[in-house]
Amino acid sequence: MCVHVCSGNLERDNRERGNAGDNNCTNDNQLVGVGFPPSFPPQDPGGDMSPAIALAFLPLVVTLLVRYRHHFRLLVHTVLLRNVRDCLSGLRIEERAFSYMLTHALPGDPGHIITTLDHWSSCCEYLGHVGPVKGQILTRLVEEKAPVCVLELGTYCGYSTLLIARALPAGGRLLTVERDPRTAAVAEKLIRLAGFDERTVELIVGSSEEVIPRLRTQHGLSQVELVLLAHRPRYYLRDLQLLEAHALLPAGATVLADHVLFPGAPRFLQYAKSCGRYRCRLHHTSLPDFPAIKDGIAQLTCAGPG
Repeated sequence: MCVHVCSGNLERDNRERGNAGDNNCTNDNQLVGVGFPPSFPPQDPGGDMSPAIALAFLPLVVTLLVRYRHHFRLLVHTVLLRNVRDCLSGLRIEERAFSYMLTHALPGDPGHIITTLDHWSSCCEYLGHVGPVKGQILTRLVEEKAPVCVLELGTYCGYSTLLIARALPAGGRLLTVERDPRTAAVAEKLIRLAGFDERTVELIVGSSEEVIPRLRTQHGLSQVELVLLAHRPRYYLRDLQLLEAHALLPAGATVLADHVLFPGAPRFLQYAKSCGRYRCRLHHTSLPDFPAIKDGIAQLTCAGPG
């Protein structure tokens, strides 16, 4: 009898627990359906902070734009606008510059061609050439040293080539090296337009790394009294050491290196100052048409083997 009573009590307790569980599930479902839909999890409060973070960085961005506004303007001219014009015209900037020379410069007058290039770079498209301020330094040194033979690495459009060629003494010779064949073709035309023949200015197409070892055997250059480095600053040290290795720099020779401060050639300058072979001087200048961007020309005077 007791067993049956206990069993009945257990069954009644189980039914009560089951009904209570059903009620709890119903209440939970109602809460989920009303307050927290299963398909939409609660929002991450961190996402609302992104505008605040952006506003926090805004003063920094404005400060950088103001401080480096000249560099941004240079970037626009040398990259964005130049690429657009290249695509629209199908010509490179040096080719467009030469077309302007044909209609505005006086053939056979290197001074007028140089002035016309300066005008075109200031008023039409930024050329990124040596420019008049650095050009005065280069011309003065060529006239003072009166070198019989000059080597230029980096012909580009031929601007600095004309500066050197017209300042050479009688019988002087200039060898200029340009890596890019298309750029070299334009420079060749400009040099001949100015009236210089191949006996005075010889243009060599090829990389400086390949040309320097062949200067003695293929171009009859035993020594060079003045060198202008005007190609890529990251190659300045390599090419200076190549000139040393092939004994092309006598005592008293002058090496000029452009763009040693912008974009800069720190390894070249460090080597020139520490190796003991050169007396170093730095001519502080700026970029043409961008006077706020400081640059410099390094002048190295060879004192002989270290």
